[in-house]
Amino acid sequence: MPARRRSRQRALQILFLWDARRQPLDEAINSYFDTLYAEEHPERDDFAVSLLEGAIAHIEEVDGLITRHAEHWRMERMPAVDRNILRLGFTNCCMAPRPPRSPSTKALELTRKFSGEESVQFVNGVLDAIHRSQLAGAADAKADGESG
Repeated sequence: MPARRRSRQRALQILFLWDARRQPLDEAINSYFDTLYAEEHPERDDFAVSLLEGAIAHIEEVDGLITRHAEHWRMERMPAVDRNILRLGFTNCCMAPRPPRSPSTKALELTRKFSGEESVQFVNGVLDAIHRSQLAGAADAKADGESG
């Protein structure tokens, strides 16, 4: 399994743990690795940690955007797996230095692996709506800058 895919899976599992316990991120990371690797921890996964730090550092903004674009769904009513896939998907695609062209591809891989098929459409729709609104906002900002 490619390293980035494994990192995204680890990040999802740790974020799920953090979401359930609301403990400090370092504790969630250590708890995750303690559970899987009783004696020896693998080297710290920098990509997974960067995804986690991005999602948690901006949790209110991320959750607000998800709620705004997930019509008729409150965060606490979403399945925990889907909620955390959306958080990571947003962080991975919209807060990255170079956002990917298809923002939901990696999130959909996680959804197919860890959630149900009906969740694939939901996650895709929410991330696509967020991505489109951000592109529209960026275009508006650029137009305002050129006219001002």
